[in-house]
Amino acid sequence: APSLPPRSREIQEEELRRFASRVAALLQAPNPGPEAVDCLQRLHLTIAATKYPRKLDGKFVELLKTMLCSSKSPEQIQVLCAAILREMSPCNDLTLSCDEIQDTKLLSLVSSILLAQGNEADVSAVGQHVVRVLERKLPEGQNARSLLPVLSNVISVLPESFTEEQTDAINKKLAEWLRYASIQQGVGQTSGGFFSKSRSRQPSPVTEVDGAIATDFFTVLSVGQHYTQDQWLNVQAFSMLRNWLLCYGGKGTKLPNSGDRSGLEKPGMAMVSTAAPSGHLLPPKEHLQEKAFEYCQRLIEQSSRRPLKKDDGDLQKACLIEAVKIMDIICKQNSSYVSRAVSFLKILHGRICGDATYARVLLPIAQFFLNHSKMAAVDCSGIYKHLFSDIPAQLFHNPSLAFEFLQFCKDNSQLFTEASSIFRQSFPNLFKFLAWNSPPLISEFVDLLPFLLDAGTAVEIFHLLLDLPCLTAALDIQLRSSALPTSEKSSCNPAMKPATCLEAFHHPLYKNPFEYLLRTKSAPEDAPERLIPLRQLLGSLASSPRVVQCAETVPVLLELFFRVVVEFADKGLINQLVVLLLQRSDQLYEIPAFKDDVYRVLSSQLVVLCKLHPALIVELSSEILEFSGTVSNIQDKEAIFIHLVWAIGEFLSVSCDKRCTGEQITRFFETLEVVLFEITQLRPVASTPHYPPCAITALMVTLAKLAARSQDLIPRVSIFLSKMKTFVQNPAVTSVYCKEDLEEILTRATELMNLLKMPSLAHFVFTPPVGVASTGFQREVTDTLPSALGIVTRLLQPAPGFVPG
Repeated sequence: APSLPPRSREIQEEELRRFASRVAALLQAPNPGPEAVDCLQRLHLTIAATKYPRKLDGKFVELLKTMLCSSKSPEQIQVLCAAILREMSPCNDLTLSCDEIQDTKLLSLVSSILLAQGNEADVSAVGQHVVRVLERKLPEGQNARSLLPVLSNVISVLPESFTEEQTDAINKKLAEWLRYASIQQGVGQTSGGFFSKSRSRQPSPVTEVDGAIATDFFTVLSVGQHYTQDQWLNVQAFSMLRNWLLCYGGKGTKLPNSGDRSGLEKPGMAMVSTAAPSGHLLPPKEHLQEKAFEYCQRLIEQSSRRPLKKDDGDLQKACLIEAVKIMDIICKQNSSYVSRAVSFLKILHGRICGDATYARVLLPIAQFFLNHSKMAAVDCSGIYKHLFSDIPAQLFHNPSLAFEFLQFCKDNSQLFTEASSIFRQSFPNLFKFLAWNSPPLISEFVDLLPFLLDAGTAVEIFHLLLDLPCLTAALDIQLRSSALPTSEKSSCNPAMKPATCLEAFHHPLYKNPFEYLLRTKSAPEDAPERLIPLRQLLGSLASSPRVVQCAETVPVLLELFFRVVVEFADKGLINQLVVLLLQRSDQLYEIPAFKDDVYRVLSSQLVVLCKLHPALIVELSSEILEFSGTVSNIQDKEAIFIHLVWAIGEFLSVSCDKRCTGEQITRFFETLEVVLFEITQLRPVASTPHYPPCAITALMVTLAKLAARSQDLIPRVSIFLSKMKTFVQNPAVTSVYCKEDLEEILTRATELMNLLKMPSLAHFVFTPPVGVASTGFQREVTDTLPSALGIVTRLLQPAPGFVPG
């Protein structure tokens, strides 16, 4: 029932103890029946439903162990006892050993508990005993099926459990199970009847997925109504083969008591046939490699058949992926297989590359050629180009493929450091995966982005990040357009303006912008300005949940972008990014929350760039003056405006750039003076706008700094500051600003006027010598000026009771 798990979590220790006593009584009955099974199931649920370990009485734990190991216990009760003991592991009250167990099913259950206990000695003992059982002939009625999962778990937990002799024994067994399973179907359970016995003795051969009778050895892709035990072992052996080869197939495998052996691969071994000389047998490891390679070849051949059932088609693709990965491992461990594998996989790629349903198979194929194409001396550029150009563009909406594709890129990140490579040129395609599948892929992209960035790609990636929500909207239109009938696609009238985004996708007016945004390879020379009309067109999709989710990932990636770029950016690139930062603040997709977040990141990074290269204030004076002189930017781009104004006051000085002149300081001063006058001039109450108080104080501080460096300007700024008292007391102003903000503005104006009365001190405070730490920006624009301002103010104010003269 749905209420069972919550109820199980609420059971208290005392209630659990009483219930365990009831279960114990049922288990100690001569023949535990259905009630005992039901109670064990409930007990297992109770223990499994909580995150913290449940405590059971030591005697009850011993009873569970006894029932588990008793040959008289029904199998269902044994399974439930084992499940409960597993859930309780690690358990100090439990002592178990598998050394004397011969029954394979019981050995499997006990081994699962010992593995859950987590003791290395127990894990090793399990592995040793399982191998010993597998080496000898099993009694009638028993089979190794239940032991292979245990063996696989031991490999994962403690691969060094086996000696070299034991790995050789398992190598032989795996090769046998893979290659020599029966090709006759198993016999099913009969329902009785006059003819059932005679019919059950007529096994038929297994078939291929297309229904044809199999003429080669059995594999996981062979089809039958029923399967024999050796066929099940074949399937299980294949499922654990890759992990086994990774652990024990290489030259450097560390095994107890292992020494040098003949027949191992030597460095620089030539690519020759792997067949053993006549009359000689291959060593066990090489024998398994040979049989595994043949098995993978057989799977690839079987995958070319047209399946009768959809599930068999899915299984074909999964087996292809596994087969290619196993062949890759074998070729790494034994280079003599490379030439055979290369020719085989070239044919496979040619057969499946045009079928989008096989896209996931292309990744391990590409990985194989990345690992071995140099040794095989083959050109694989076509394989890589198809993978990076066509697959992301066509299948960006496949979430599992997107994840695996980015994992592939992360695993081969070194490929993106070659500027002329196919991988590097195709990076815009990778952003389609992120645009459609964010935020699930944000973690993968955070790892990958640093490898995509250098001086040649930084600008284009900056634009890509800012346009990511727009790309999501464009992909949505592309996907919907592909589903339209051909007649609707061709019915677009070029002479008429499109009424919808779908119509615009095929309209000549928007063809170039869509093609640029959806490009498959880098285009650093193209102008992003062409996207301006497209952003407006796609505004109707701004509220789409997928677009909004994508927009939320952009600030994170922007911060990472700048953290990486500042590590290698030269002065030219820094200047270019600052110009683009100011320009793109006007060219963002219309999502209010997205724009606010982007402005926050860009403003903070603007300060970082200015600190790295202070001379940019002089070098980019035209662009900076244009932005800071636009009053509307105070409202629309508050954060960027305030940080830029602060940067002007902080870095426009001779100490930061010897090229800084008095004329340049005056130009900046006059521009900012006009802005401050515009936002503080007195108007009728009904038309008084509200500007951010921190923008007003930032402008006052910067004007004071500039005046301190060009002292002819001090009278002008002092007069301006003296008028701030009138400004803050005007009824029109007090109606739109709060009292605390007005007090802050007046206090700052007073402090600045007092400091400017001592020009030399003002110059020292506002332009400290190199090496003297300047005050933090946030304190300066939102709280108070450096303590020097307060000190000067107090010095210039007469003390109480003081009478001059």
